[in-house]
Amino acid sequence: MIITWYGQSCFKLQSGEQVLVIDPFSKDIGLTPPRFRANLVLITHDHPDHNNAESIAENPMVISGPGEYDFQGIAVKGMQTYHDNAEGKERGLNTIYVIEMDDMKLCHMGDFGENELRPETAEAIGDVDILFVPVGGKTTINSEQAAKVVGKIEPRVVIPMHYKIPGLKVELENASAFLKEMGAKNTEPEEKLVIKQKDLPVDGTKVIVLKTP
Repeated sequence: MIITWYGQSCFKLQSGEQVLVIDPFSKDIGLTPPRFRANLVLITHDHPDHNNAESIAENPMVISGPGEYDFQGIAVKGMQTYHDNAEGKERGLNTIYVIEMDDMKLCHMGDFGENELRPETAEAIGDVDILFVPVGGKTTINSEQAAKVVGKIEPRVVIPMHYKIPGLKVELENASAFLKEMGAKNTEPEEKLVIKQKDLPVDGTKVIVLKTP
């Protein structure tokens, strides 16, 4: 699998001819929207920096909420959570997706904004190989809360997302505090992550920081 980050919460997961994209964004946030072919698009919530499925070519299938889905051998489970700590009264709902693809289990937290991960949510997520977690605060959990989420889920790899990068107009904190919380403050960003099930760490959680193209 090849994992590429485009900024905010947008990732492309590619395995052979299968291409899945999560949370493509609009140009209004200051970054260049992703424009490539995909088979499947996942939308975690209906905000402009997460819901620009129209930018993805070849009319992919779009999933935009809770439920269980199976698409060309890719299993997806969506779980409803909140974008804030007021049961959605401030910023609405958010969907966490668990994706089974290429013999690995990945979890994308979307704009998770609850102060703590509820036990029932953690149980529904289950064991995870790769976790994508927001760390920039302001409109989602912050670095300290994100580190606690990582501690509860105990993924084999964690990739931070939804934090301040050059060009982004959305006001967020950078990723440095999260890396410090995780004991990974000297982690060098990578262009993309190429990984197979056999490459996953055996012990502990490895933090991987990605660059945008």
